[in-house]
Amino acid sequence: MRIAAVDFGDSHTGIAACDKLEMLASPVCIIDEKRFEVCADKVAEKLKEIGAEAVVVGDPVNMNGTYGPRSGKCREFAELLKARLDVPVEMWDERSSTVTAHNMMNEINKRGKKRKAVIDAAAAAVILESYLAYRRNRNV
Repeated sequence: MRIAAVDFGDSHTGIAACDKLEMLASPVCIIDEKRFEVCADKVAEKLKEIGAEAVVVGDPVNMNGTYGPRSGKCREFAELLKARLDVPVEMWDERSSTVTAHNMMNEINKRGKKRKAVIDAAAAAVILESYLAYRRNRNV
């Protein structure tokens, strides 16, 4: 199944997707949009374009397991996607995904403007990798 992940941000929203065998998560693109509803429209359109059959939206749960205002905004964004798509949309704990993406960028020595251009899509790929590992472990 082709699953996509969304790392929603106030200015930049990253999208990643996996192959049909759910083996490899890859960054797809970044949507640069600050307007909430317009961003949801653009993301939904891209998800349709890449043939996403399911979508996970990163949920920035606090390190102590509580849900803060940022989590609420991401959940609201997921609801907008549900209304725009005919595929399942669910939330996925994204704790430390951006930190992990930054560490990956450090390892390949991608810095400055080059990093800024891809970090959100890389974070979406980290979210998706986590979700795919969960599916493999649960035999879903």
